[in-house]
Amino acid sequence: MACAGGRDAPARGLRKGTVFVAGCFNRVHKAHVRTLRLARALGDQLVVVLAHDRHNHKANPVPAAARLRRMRALGLADKVVVGAAESFAETLRRQRPAVLALGYDQRLPDAESARAAEALGVRVVVLPWSPGKEEHHACQYLLF
Repeated sequence: MACAGGRDAPARGLRKGTVFVAGCFNRVHKAHVRTLRLARALGDQLVVVLAHDRHNHKANPVPAAARLRRMRALGLADKVVVGAAESFAETLRRQRPAVLALGYDQRLPDAESARAAEALGVRVVVLPWSPGKEEHHACQYLLF
């Protein structure tokens, strides 16, 4: 896994291609917004993949349809989709990103996903920690 700004990072962190960010995003907070903005800077298109309800094991999960509406309403991504029910690896294969941007506390979920990323030539980047997890994005109160 390469870190942001690592040896294989292109000049100024920019890279042509699709950047893929995944998560549950049950409640969007300021750290999520900052992370999505950092991810966008790594490419020319940002795709946010929301965990399928089958894989959303957080406390008080929000249904995928509601999370999809919320994330689209924020206007931070070029495309927002719900991930495959089968596996994270299947979602990677369907989206075929150039870059997979992981949050500071995320890892690839399993060996199958790591093999899929490698087979597709996906550059995996771990983004730095961002403050604001305790603060829900102001749009949440207006939209949700």
